[in-house]
Parts: sequence; structure tokens; C-alpha cells
Amino acid sequence: MIQIDQLSRVFQSGGRDLTAVEGVSFTVGQGEVFGLLGPNGAGKTTTLRMILGLLQPTSGDARVQGYPVSRQPEEVRRRLGLVSASAGVYPWLTPREVLTFFAELYDVPAPSIAERSGELSELLQIGRFLDQRCATLSTGQKQRVNLALALMHDPPVVLMDEPTRGLDVVGSELIFNYIRLLRERNKAVIVSTHRLDEAARLCDRFGLLHRGQLRHCGTLETLQRETGRETLTEIFLDLLEPGPLSPSA
Repeated sequence: MIQIDQLSRVFQSGGRDLTAVEGVSFTVGQGEVFGLLGPNGAGKTTTLRMILGLLQPTSGDARVQGYPVSRQPEEVRRRLGLVSASAGVYPWLTPREVLTFFAELYDVPAPSIAERSGELSELLQIGRFLDQRCATLSTGQKQRVNLALALMHDPPVVLMDEPTRGLDVVGSELIFNYIRLLRERNKAVIVSTHRLDEAARLCDRFGLLHRGQLRHCGTLETLQRETGRETLTEIFLDLLEPGPLSPSA
């Protein structure tokens, strides 16, 4: 479903090259949840932006259902849904109007829009505020609307960028249940996060990014065998250089 092949991105900063992502390769299959893990600045969001076609890779490519983002970005976007903590909703529209607007952008047939809206409304429990202005919704309610938006065109692939950021325990549990639903519906899912404990609960395989490089990739059992560590946190801490407060400093 998703094939990332030697994806790299170099930015210019102060007359120097700054490598944000370097030679990243991995695949994600149907019905699989892949955790793209790393601290802030590791290159996670840059990688997702290249998969989405929002950022041109310096080298390498990404394919979604066989379509290369470098040559067929529109076909790739048709097959993607995006859930991001930074995504907003139009404040003066209702959730119903927002869902309809996004469905029309993705050429969802008009007879199917009401059906899809009704299904997602029930699934994500947004029916009681479906016709309420988005400006009046709580953070959790807005996140439910964003989750519905990502599925309005029924994409085979869903990308999630720090989906639990800013959410309380109840809101985070909604995200967990949503990801389980995507797996049940055989979607290919990439979850980008720095919350390793959450990733351990949800993901089938993991890719650990550090300074733009994919240092480890595989199931937890595979990573445990490779590193001799038990938890994702222990595995990842081994990748980080000693800081000023570390015992070896």
C-alpha cells in the first residue's frame, strides 16, 4: 500500500545544507499500523509532507498503491486521509457543511455524501453537534470532526501526525479506538508520534527516526533482538547522544 524508497530532503539554511531526512525506506501493508517514531526535529513531519506531495523530496520517492508522488501527486492525494493535531475546522461552518465541502473536493458522488456523513456521524458520535457552528465546539469535538474528515472519501491510506497532542485521556482514547477501527477496515496507517508508550499500544511495526535517519525498523520483537532492550523507550534512548544531565556527562 505504501512504499517509501530512499526518501531524502535537504534544506538550505544560512548558506549551508541542512539534512532533515536522509535515505529513509520502509513499507506499510494493508491493515497495518506503522509507527514513525522520534523526538521533535527527527524528520517525522517532513517525511509525511513528502508522502503527501506537499514537499518535494531532494531524492527518492514515495508510492501509494503504486502511484509515485513525484509524478502523480493528485492520484496519491486521492488515496490519502490526514489526521493532524494542527488541523483546524472552518469556525463559521457546521460539521455537516465541512464534511460536505471536503467530500466535494474529493469528488465523492453527491448521493453518497449524506450516507457517508451519517455513517461517520454515528461512528464518531458527532450527531448531537452536527449542525452546530464549529467555532462553538470543544477541542475534543473538533478532533472528532477532523477524524471524520479524513475518512469522508474512504481512502485506503491514513496518515496521522501527532494525533493525540493537546488531548486529554478521553480524547486520546478516542484516537486509539479510531486507529483500531482503521486496522479493522484494512487501511494502511502511518502514525507519527514521539509518544512511545502510545505507539507500543497501537502499532504493528515501528520505524525509529533520529536526525533524519531510520535507525531501526521492524516489530517490537525484532527491535528487542537487535538491541537487547525490552521497551521502545530504552531502545530509543540508546540512539540519543548523552545530554548534559545524563550519567555519562
